[in-house]
Amino acid sequence: MSAQIEEVLQMHRRTYIGGSDVAAILGVSPWKSRFALYQQKIGEWHEEITPQKERIFARGKRWEPVVMEMLIDELEDRGHEVQVTGRNNRIKDIDHDFIAAEIDMELIVDGELINGEMKTVHPFAAKDWGEPETDEIPIYYTAQCLHGQMVARRSKTVVAALIGADDLRVHFVNRDEEMIGIIRNAEIEFWNMVQNRIAPDPVTIDDINRLYRRDSGQIMEADAELLTLCTELAHVNEDLKANDAHAETLKSRIKARMGEAALLMHNGQKLVSWKNNKESIKTDWKEAFMSLSGFLKDPDLASEAIKCHTTTKPGARPFLLK
Repeated sequence: MSAQIEEVLQMHRRTYIGGSDVAAILGVSPWKSRFALYQQKIGEWHEEITPQKERIFARGKRWEPVVMEMLIDELEDRGHEVQVTGRNNRIKDIDHDFIAAEIDMELIVDGELINGEMKTVHPFAAKDWGEPETDEIPIYYTAQCLHGQMVARRSKTVVAALIGADDLRVHFVNRDEEMIGIIRNAEIEFWNMVQNRIAPDPVTIDDINRLYRRDSGQIMEADAELLTLCTELAHVNEDLKANDAHAETLKSRIKARMGEAALLMHNGQKLVSWKNNKESIKTDWKEAFMSLSGFLKDPDLASEAIKCHTTTKPGARPFLLK
């Protein structure tokens, strides 16, 4: 999948809550916080599609039909009657048009219509998956399965996890009405926050960085709490055996207090600098050239065409303890 297609899909996903959003809403996603998801939905943050992520997306798409066929073969070898009724369908919730589920596969197993989810798993992550035939799968995937059952009104999901190239593990997640009720209420609450622009509290250092991407140029005077945090952070940075997580926590607390302030001072002494670097301006000359063909005789139109393919990104905001 190209980066351009993934970016289009990201824009489309802003219009509804899908299965991949549930873990973040519940606060159990290892990749994305509730605040980050909120910013995605309101268009304030776009996930960067790096070449590494693009390769991961492409690999997942290539392997998905293979995993599907492996799952069907595995179930039939165990004596089950299997019929596939749908692949990669997006189903809307019957009550709320802002809730939808993209189901990898819908299949009838021994007369029962169930959902199917295909996962490709790196061998290093195999420890996160329990014994086959159990529901012991990562909690963020369990949340996705329950969301799909809620929307499609199904009682079971079969999860096929291909670890490496040939270790297929089959798990079953049964419907949990209590948990589905919690998920539904959480999704409705979250969507109301999106619609009313009520941001969840930032909880990670990335959240703080996204919330305060630009400095205002203001100078802030440190109070007793900030002075203590800066002193503690300085000691942690000097200790080679110190816990990096502790240092990140201290930075998050200082950043949250500074907000858009560029400098933190105490009695005329600089404690912290948190300023934006110079903005970067980049023109996609290939796209600009393609669109210039009809405008070369009109300088104004040519200038506008170049502007359309020029992007300006705010400079990085390095956090420097003085």
